[in-house]
Amino acid sequence: MTAPEATSPPALSVAHVTHAYGARMALDDVSFTVAPGSFCVLLGLNGAGKSTLFSVITHLYAPKAGAVRIFGCDVARDSGAALARLGVVFQSRTLDPDLSVEQNLAYHGALHGMSAAERRPRQKALLERVGLADRARDKARHLSGGQSRRIEIARALLHQPKLILLDEPTAGLDIKARADIISIVRDLARDDGVGVLWTTHLVDEVRGEDHVVVLHKGRLLADGASDELIAQAGVGGVGEAFTKLTGAHAPAEEVEA
Repeated sequence: MTAPEATSPPALSVAHVTHAYGARMALDDVSFTVAPGSFCVLLGLNGAGKSTLFSVITHLYAPKAGAVRIFGCDVARDSGAALARLGVVFQSRTLDPDLSVEQNLAYHGALHGMSAAERRPRQKALLERVGLADRARDKARHLSGGQSRRIEIARALLHQPKLILLDEPTAGLDIKARADIISIVRDLARDDGVGVLWTTHLVDEVRGEDHVVVLHKGRLLADGASDELIAQAGVGGVGEAFTKLTGAHAPAEEVEA
């Protein structure tokens, strides 16, 4: 993979973003960037503001203050150009259960102005990449949770974005499915130069080389390499560093109800 030029804009720039729900401050002057081809973990507990920030970045919400840019395109002022460079995997399942995998992908391609001739080879390659080429004609309702997630990732990449956002993508999945999803997305950053913003509350999804942004009660508490965060906190791991910063414990894995 060719390293991006120093003069190229960040894949994602979040600058002084503030958002509130009435009197409750959900995001308080949040700023950070995601470099092209990097894997950035937005780490925070439920209620930290991760989903609100996700909604601001994807232009579902307009922030009260601040700006979001995707490869230099302002999401508010030039939303078409900005969002064309973005792929999104939402926390809630978003495949139409009554459509086949292929039909779900075709619908997404049409929304991005892709012709069938343009979409089909891209679709085939992506389904092979996520290990589900044999499920193209199956209805989405027959997929497992992990398979659905892999299809959602393929769908998010169909229009060839260079930035992908994933909101708690492993929530509710078993250990094997979680590992498969993480591996697929890390390969995108390493091999394809796709910038990744991965939101999670699970510290075991963070690696030493990752860029980590810690969000707690709407405020940015840390922004930098995971190894540096651990060293600055003077602790032995990400979980301990998170606890030292926030006074709260971040789980390592999902606990079954």
